[in-house]
Order: sequence, then C-alpha cells, then structure tokens
Amino acid sequence: MADTPELMDEDEPFFSNLDIFLFSLIAGLLVYWLIFRKKVEPIPEFKKLESVAQTTRETSFIDKMKKTGKNIVVFYGSQTGTAEEFSNRLSKDAHRYGMKGMSADPEEYDMSELSRLPEIENSLAIFCMATYGEGDPTDNSQDFYDWLQEGDADFTGVKYTVFALGNKTYEHYNAMGKYVDKRLAELGAQRIFDLGMGDDDGNLEEDFVSWREQFWPAVCEHFGVEATGEESSIRQYELKVHSDLNMNKIYTGEVGRLKSFENQKPPFDSKNPFLAPVSVNRKLNKAGDRHLMHLELDITGSKIRYESGDHVAVYPINDSVIVSRIGEVLGVDLDTVISLNNLDEESNKKHPFPCPSTYRTALTHYLDITNPPRTNVLYELAQYATEPKEQENMRKMASSSPEGKALYQSWVLDSCRNILAILEDLPSLRPPIDHLCELLPRLQARYYSIASSSKVHPNSIHICAVVVEYETKTGRVNKGVATNWLKSKMPTDNGHKATVPMYIRKSQFRLPFKSTNPVIMVGPGTGIAPFMGFVQERGWLKEQGKEVGETVLYYGCRHKNEDFLYQEELEEFEKTGVLTALNVAFSRDQAEKVYVQHLLKKSKEAVWRLVHTDNAHIYICGDARNMARDVQNAFYEIAEELGGLSRAQAVDYIKKLMTKGRYSQDVWS
Repeated sequence: MADTPELMDEDEPFFSNLDIFLFSLIAGLLVYWLIFRKKVEPIPEFKKLESVAQTTRETSFIDKMKKTGKNIVVFYGSQTGTAEEFSNRLSKDAHRYGMKGMSADPEEYDMSELSRLPEIENSLAIFCMATYGEGDPTDNSQDFYDWLQEGDADFTGVKYTVFALGNKTYEHYNAMGKYVDKRLAELGAQRIFDLGMGDDDGNLEEDFVSWREQFWPAVCEHFGVEATGEESSIRQYELKVHSDLNMNKIYTGEVGRLKSFENQKPPFDSKNPFLAPVSVNRKLNKAGDRHLMHLELDITGSKIRYESGDHVAVYPINDSVIVSRIGEVLGVDLDTVISLNNLDEESNKKHPFPCPSTYRTALTHYLDITNPPRTNVLYELAQYATEPKEQENMRKMASSSPEGKALYQSWVLDSCRNILAILEDLPSLRPPIDHLCELLPRLQARYYSIASSSKVHPNSIHICAVVVEYETKTGRVNKGVATNWLKSKMPTDNGHKATVPMYIRKSQFRLPFKSTNPVIMVGPGTGIAPFMGFVQERGWLKEQGKEVGETVLYYGCRHKNEDFLYQEELEEFEKTGVLTALNVAFSRDQAEKVYVQHLLKKSKEAVWRLVHTDNAHIYICGDARNMARDVQNAFYEIAEELGGLSRAQAVDYIKKLMTKGRYSQDVWS
C-alpha cells in the first residue's frame, strides 16, 4: 500500500479530463466569437444584392462589359416598355461610332458598381428613365432610386447622360429623369450631355430622335472618335425554325414560366400573372354610342391581396383578324415554330419574347401590332421596300429633317397607321417576318384603377372601363386592344370560364389613415372607379361602428339618362348617409356645358371648410390633360377667394397639401 501514492504522483495528469473538456469548450467559444462575431454586422451596400444574391445571374455589369469589350452601358427605368426600347436603340447606335454598347435593367445588377465604370476606357453610362404615377420611379428602378437617395457613393470619373420620359400634363413631369441627372452630378459624376426631356403628351419619338441626333456628335467630340459611317441594319437576333419540337416545350402566351397558365403557383406578379375567371361583365351605360363596362375578376384561392386605390394590370391579346391579315400580306405560315436567339451570347436577354413559339403566338400575345411604329422600325424595314419612292419616304420619316418629321407626324401618327396599315399602304414593302418580329415592341400590360374595396369584396376585383373604338383618317376602324378584348370576356356556364391574366400594382392613392378625416373625391367618367372602392370601404367602416368623416363625391358624365355610371349604387350610398354629398355634373343636359370644376366652385364654402378647417383629403381621378388641371385651378380660386390668398400663395397652399399626402391624383392622358 505504501507504493501506491508514488505511482499516482507520476501518472496522474495536471488537469483532469473534465478540466481539459471545459478548457477546450471555453477556448473554442472564444475563438468562434473572435472570428465569426463580425459576420452579422455588415449590411449590403446596395439593397438589390439581397434579392439577386440567390440567383446565379452575374450581377456585375462592369465584369460583363470587360468580358464582352463594351464601353457604353444604357440603363433603363421602364414601366410600359418605351424606355427599354430607347435603351436598346442607343446601345445599337454605339457601333456606328466605333463603340460597343449594352442595354441593362438596373434591377438585375449591383448598381453600386457604377463607381468602377472609369476602369473601362472611354466609358459612358446612359440612363433612359421614365416617371410613373405621381413622380415615382418605375418598378424596375425603385431599388436604384432608394439607393441613390440613401447612399453617398463617389462617382468621380464616371461620365453619364440622362434621357427622361414623361408627360407634361402630369404634375411631376419627368421627375425621375431630373432626379437621376441631378443626383449623379451631386455624387461627383460628369454630365457629358444635357438632360433630354421626352414628352408623351406631345411627340415622344420626335423628342428622343432630336436629342439623339445632338447627343452622338457630342459623344464623338468628347471621346475624340468619329462616326464609322455604318448605317446598315444590324440584326440582334438570329432565326431558328423548329420542325420537330415537342409541343410541351412551346410557349403559347405565358409571360414567364412555360406552362404557368396550366400550372398556376403563387405568388402572382408581372412575371407570373394569375388567370382570374370573369364572374361579371355588364354594360353600365343605358344609351349612347359608347360602351362603358363593369367587370368582376374572381381571385378566390389566389392569395392575392389588394387595397382600395390599387391598380389591376391585365395582359390583353391582339385581335386575331389583324394577326391573320399580317400573315396573309407577308405570305407566311403563322403556325411555324421558331426561336429568335440573341447573337450576343453574353446578353441577359436571350430572346425578344418567350421562345420557342409560333409567329401567330408572338403576334397575338407578345408583340404590339396596333400602335403606330416608331421611326427606328421604319428605318430598319426600309431596306425591304423594292419601290425606290417608298424606300425613300420610309428613310425620310426616320430622319431628323423637318420634312421627315412632318411626314412621320402626318402619315404615321396623325393617320394612326399601325404596322398592318403601313404594309397595306406600301405594297412593295414585304419584310421577312422574323425581322419584323424582332423590331416590334412588346405588348404591354394595361392598368386599371380598381373599382372595389377588399373589405367588402375580398375575393373579387372590379374594373370600370370604356371600350375604345374610332375611325382613322384613312377610313380604317381602330380598336383599343385591351378594352375590346375585355368586352368579349363573358362569364360562361358551359364549363369553360373566360379568364384574364392579371396582377396587382400597389398605389399611393389611399384613404386617410384616420377614418374621421373627411374626403373630397373628384372623378368624372370612368374616373369614378377608385371612388367606388373608397365609398364601399367608408360604408364598411361605418358598419363596424367606426366614426367616419364626411364623404363627398363630385362626379360628371354627359347625360343623366345615358351614362350616369353606378347611378343606383351611388344614390343608395347617399340615401344611407355613407355619401354625405353626391354632386353630379351632366355636361350636355343643358345649353351650357357643366363640369365637375363648376360644381366645386358652386359649393366653395363647404369645400373650403372641409379642406382648411377639417383636414379633408382631396382625391382626383380621370383625365390629366384637361380635367385634372381645371380642377386644380378651381381649388386655387377657392383658396384665393375664401382664404384671402394671392395666386402664388394659393398655388403654394395646394402644393403643401400634395406634400402632406392630402391632395392625391390618379390620372391618365
């Protein structure tokens, strides 16, 4: 026994196993804390990284430009496709000046990389920026706009120019283009050519062409380069005809995912619209030569949510008669299955529209064949006119000469000639249909103010619209694509339901947060749409026992017995006290025309009390060109007369209401 303690002294470790385990654990935790604790702190510099990081798509436009030898990048903020179209035209122009351009969607790239642009010799960033709604950025440039506002990037050495697309009848004309132009300069970038201002109320195409004609010589002078003189047409896509493709691999009108119309999966958006069955389609007007309609789209089970004041976007299809006629004129089998593949393999845009598809599908679902073509389309197609005079006139219309501009204005725009009318009126012009399909712009979704409240109608969305149909100077009858298509969408009971591809676009047009605030709504014609939702919602709030402020509507139409839309519903709302006052202007029921602005001035004391004393919110919906301006002037006059203000002070007073979100407009031109 005496030897035992000695043996233990030699063999027993200084630390027990438990000590070693605890020590290792503590050391491990300490190392982990030191190494990994900072991983959670950095915030991505550019917010867009959060959504694109999950995709494998390259987010560095700088790396892509270096890889493909490009030195000009043309970013576009586009809602209806025009800015994207202008962007493509500018990137194609670059080759004529010995440069190489690429068109880019800011939503797809890390825009913080803009500061790296000077790494590329003779580089230039062009921005084609459209303004949407009340001076807002387009959906695809929202993140870029937010980042510009919040960021403090250093753009020293970055050279840029901006072309803005807007409409002068709107309060915030070209706000987005002006902001990008100003902000880039504030962050140190160098403007190499003046901001271009495109006005869609005038002639947007002419504004763009005139700006472009001066822009490129300025670029040449700045970089010391000369035009190569190459004016030839350059194809962006090559045609591939498919002879034995499985029908399941062919697009039949889907916007994004193949077979997405057969196999619907939420969430639904612009790339994945929901096929909503039409549950109601009725004519609203009792008489007259117009067709005003009320549709209800069933969104049961779609998980789609909307608020009063939001817009519903629908994807229409073209008239099959026009589509077939184009095929006849060009002598083409429209059911040929084709793909148009981008010749630039590095481009994110592999096809001009979903491919493979047939010519018929492309002309029916994907391409705009009813709007007058822009000058670049005429220029590119001119080479196919075999009659010299016809070719000369087409080239002339695409030029910037005063004579050419006047010819384009009168022969194309004023005469409302679409591509079919041009082909019919220029018998020698017979282009290859694949080149025509490459050049035509995409058919765009159409937006309608939702005419219902989700509180009352959670499973349906209501649309109020007027069917567009008119005779042109050439004696042809032109029909609005979307409204005529919607008119034909009748709910059926024979097992086949008519459906409409749709999604929701959120809006800033919102009822006051406090239900006690009074509201003044001004909406003649189909401008009544969002106010049907507002009034339904105010009625619902009352039913819930909430205190609701005064709800005043100014509505206008031509004749009481003809086109007083939703007359029964509105009169019932007035009877039950949901509408405090229903003021209706029947413009043509008497010798002198009476409009909503006249009724506003007639009840000026009540209007001024609601606005100045009771914090009323004002809402205007409808025509931007005349009505919205006249209504705004009426508010100026009321503020002058009853507020004792000068005109300048009255204008400032209304501007302040706009800034506070108490004067909102949902207008179109």
